[in-house]
Amino acid sequence: MRIMGLDFGSKTVGVAVSDPLFLTAQGVETIRRKSPGKLKTTLARIEELILEYEVERIVLGYPKNMNNTEGERCVKTKEFKDMLEQRTGLPVVLWDERLTTVMADKTMMESGVRREDRKQYADKLAAVFILQGYLDSLEHNEKGE
Repeated sequence: MRIMGLDFGSKTVGVAVSDPLFLTAQGVETIRRKSPGKLKTTLARIEELILEYEVERIVLGYPKNMNNTEGERCVKTKEFKDMLEQRTGLPVVLWDERLTTVMADKTMMESGVRREDRKQYADKLAAVFILQGYLDSLEHNEKGE
């Protein structure tokens, strides 16, 4: 079994999955949609990936503001969380995603990814950072640290 990480945006959802031992996160894909409200196809694709990777839990990036307040994106993310739980029957954990997009962009810059190419990888890489943060917290908690 694996854990799936999602970076939910207005037009895209970055997807990552863990390895079976819950140690590392790997980027899978970026799901794109033409309209922010059109989630049926997005949810169907997530369901396909859940079956393909034998996912048991979902970690959904939660976009709090830097001052720890919750804005409009948090409301949309909670609505998406409810849809995911209802449709998949899996538990969905909200995970603070502050700075994951910044980290993703910095990583791509350091890796030499051209500026015009970064947009296509940013959401998937942000999902990796969201999931890896969650996986690291599991390991930390298991060690009793």
